[in-house]
Amino acid sequence: MMRQWLLRDSKPAAAKDLFISLGTVNTHLSRIRAKYAGVGREATTKTALLARALQDGIVTIDEL
Repeated sequence: MMRQWLLRDSKPAAAKDLFISLGTVNTHLSRIRAKYAGVGREATTKTALLARALQDGIVTIDEL
């Protein structure tokens, strides 16, 4: 889900592509942020989540 959101312009676009509600997208992102915070790798913005996704191999520069 995070990967889809990072590759789209907005949360509603990601929700539409995944056939889920915007609320579900927000819930998933909140849980992802909490997990990163729990291991000392804060990611409070989309830019920070993108950096984590690149570091963790979830997305590549070529995909962006």
